[in-house]
Amino acid sequence: MKRFFYVLLGILLVGLNGCTDKCKETRTFRQFTPRTFTLAQVRQGVQTEQARTLVNPGKIYTKDGFLLINEIKEGIHIIDNRNPASPKMVSFLRIPGNGDMAIRNNILYADSFMDLVAFDISDPQNIREVNRVKDVFPNGQFDGGYWSLNVQQELINDQKVEYVTQTVNTDCENGMTNGGCINCMVFDSRGGIVQNFNSALSGSPAPSTNGTGGSMARFTLYDKYLYTVSQSDLQLFDIKTPSDPKKGNKVSLGWGIETIFPYKDKLFIGSQTGMHIYDNSHPENPVRMSTFDHARVCDPVVVHEDKAYVTLRSGTTCQGFTNQLDVVDVSNLYSPRLLKSYPMKNPHGLGIDFPNLFICEGAYGLKTFDASDAMKIDQLEHLEGFQAYDVIPLNKSLLLIGQDGFYQYDYSNPKKLKLLSKIPVQRPYPAS
Repeated sequence: MKRFFYVLLGILLVGLNGCTDKCKETRTFRQFTPRTFTLAQVRQGVQTEQARTLVNPGKIYTKDGFLLINEIKEGIHIIDNRNPASPKMVSFLRIPGNGDMAIRNNILYADSFMDLVAFDISDPQNIREVNRVKDVFPNGQFDGGYWSLNVQQELINDQKVEYVTQTVNTDCENGMTNGGCINCMVFDSRGGIVQNFNSALSGSPAPSTNGTGGSMARFTLYDKYLYTVSQSDLQLFDIKTPSDPKKGNKVSLGWGIETIFPYKDKLFIGSQTGMHIYDNSHPENPVRMSTFDHARVCDPVVVHEDKAYVTLRSGTTCQGFTNQLDVVDVSNLYSPRLLKSYPMKNPHGLGIDFPNLFICEGAYGLKTFDASDAMKIDQLEHLEGFQAYDVIPLNKSLLLIGQDGFYQYDYSNPKKLKLLSKIPVQRPYPAS
C-alpha cells in the first residue's frame, strides 16, 4: 500500500512539474498603447537631438556614406557610415509620426503624420526644417499601427508600438496563457511581424543626386518629383526647387498599396493583391500599364532589366497564406507573366545586385541567391539567429534592418557573407 502511495505521489509530482516548467513560454508581444497629440504638438515637435539607441527601427535609407534609420513614429537616426566596419551615431532627428523618407541633394523629405516636411541636412548635427506641406497624407499612411485625425478638435489619435518580450506560464491542458498581454498582438517564435547629403566624400559640389531606399519604401524620387504611396493613392510632389516641395497630382491605385520601386522610367508598385506597373515617361502624370495579380498577401518588389522579383508573405495585415518568391517576366510591360515561383518561409524585403539576390525571411533571417538563371535560382547562404525586415545592396556592402537592429555585411563573396558591423536595439522592456 505504501509503495502504491509513493508511486501515485511520484506521478502527481511529475505532472505538476510539467505544468510549471514545460509550460513556460517566452513570447514577443507587439503592444499598442493609445496616445493623443494636438496638431501644434506635432508641428512644433520637430528638432535635432543627441544620438540615441535603436528601439523600434523601421525603414532604412542611405546617401553619400550616411545612413538613416527610421525609429517608428518617433523620427530618424542619422549615422555616419563612411567606414562600414565602424558606423557612428551622429544625431537623432525627432519627427512625430514619421515612417518614410527620401533625399535629394541636401534636402530630406519625411512624413510627419498628415504632413510632408522638408529638412536641410547639410549639417547632420544641426538639421533644420525648411518647409512643410500640410494635410497631404491620409489616416494610417504607413506601417507601425494606425492613426487618425480629428479635424474639428485638431487632435491626432495614435498608437505607440512597442515590442515586449516576456516569459509567461501556460495552461497545460489547453495552452492558454496565464500571464498578461493587454492591447497587444502575439507573435510566436517564427512570426514576422536610403535615394545622395551633398557629397560628404568630395570637396566639390555634387550634381543633383538622390539617395537609395529599400524595397519596403513608400517614398521614392524620379526626375523633378517625389512620389509617395498611401494605402490607396500615389501622391506626387513637385520638387523642381528641392527645398520648396509643392503638392502635385494624385493617382488612385486601388486598395492595399504597400511599396513603390522606381526602375528607369517605370514605377513598380507592390500591393496586397498584385504588382502594378506604371509608365513614368511623363513624370508629372504616371499612367497604369498593367497589373500582375496574385493571392492576397504582402508584396514588395525589385526589378532588374526584364525581370521583376516579388516576395509574397503571409501576415496579419495581409490575411494571406502564401510564402514564396515570384520571378515575373516584364519584357512586355503590358502583359507581365510568371516565370517561376520559389517556396520561402516568410519573405519580407529584398534587394538585387545582379546576379546577387538577397531576401529577408523575417524571423528566419537572411538568404542569398544566385539569380543568373531565372528558372534555376540557387540558394548560396542562409544566415539565421536574427530578424530581417529589409535590405539595401550597395557596392558590395549589404545594409540590413530588422527588429533586432542594423547589420552590415560584405558580400564580395556572396556564398559567404562577412559581418562588418552591427547596431543592436536596446529596448527598455526586459523579459519578466
